[in-house]
Amino acid sequence: MKFRAHDTFFIRKGWLDKGMKYIKSKPNLFVDKDENPMDVLGIGSNMVKALRYWLQAVGLTQETNSSGKRIQTFTSIGNYIFKYDRYIEELGTLHLLQYKLATNKDEATSWYYFFNEFTMNQFTKEDFIRGLENYIKMLNSDVSVAYRSLSDDFICIINTYLAKYKLYSQKYSPENNLECPLSELGLIDFVNKDKKIYKKVVPSAKSFNPWVMMAIITDNANGAIEINLNELLFGKCNIGKIFNLDAVTMLDILYQIEKHGELKIIRTAGLDVIHLNQNKTFEYYIEKYYSSIGSVKDINNE
Repeated sequence: MKFRAHDTFFIRKGWLDKGMKYIKSKPNLFVDKDENPMDVLGIGSNMVKALRYWLQAVGLTQETNSSGKRIQTFTSIGNYIFKYDRYIEELGTLHLLQYKLATNKDEATSWYYFFNEFTMNQFTKEDFIRGLENYIKMLNSDVSVAYRSLSDDFICIINTYLAKYKLYSQKYSPENNLECPLSELGLIDFVNKDKKIYKKVVPSAKSFNPWVMMAIITDNANGAIEINLNELLFGKCNIGKIFNLDAVTMLDILYQIEKHGELKIIRTAGLDVIHLNQNKTFEYYIEKYYSSIGSVKDINNE
């Protein structure tokens, strides 16, 4: 479990692509004693620590020990995103990053809890922290996490997904870079701004690309070719949980995928399942996604 590793800094626009750019040429960027990462990245020391964390939390990089030094290298999905959507401009890329973040139980425990374990659709900060404290005790009764750390995680979650113009109204300028790219997903909104009551939002089915959703479904299938609809909707780390889907929205998405011939929805003879028509991989569908939007071009030589 890990809490408050972001040091209160949520992901800013431009951070992830800047981090990928420099890690590509300098894997030891964050630990290099000869070159100050603050100077290279143009951000403060605490922000550098936060960026180092976020690159791993959203699944773009992994940190390993090489010759006694901690270096960051691209993950499989990191390589795809760096090659085809380095500047993270596509909504499907954001959906993939959300999938990796919301399922990262070890590195982003509060995010995992919020999307997979926390069942309240309308909530306050106190609701979330109380539930998270109980969840931590359930996992390990000997672990105690400071209230401040859980509070800062909640605030960071809100800043990750709630658009800044809703948070700050007249005070917010769209020209600043304080917006988190994941706020484009629209997964959180206010119920009552004055009382600070929030809600999980069900996105439009039209916002999801079929190939991205197939990648996530396949990743969770673990080789199975028949999956219960309830597992897709309520199973931890599956499409229903990580995107706040309701049954109607999920079925709309599945019908769109079915039109592409990748699965068959079976709701007869007492069955409520999908049958996957091909035994493909997570990476196969990511490649199909970028191909489908005309983004398959190597931008490394720009």
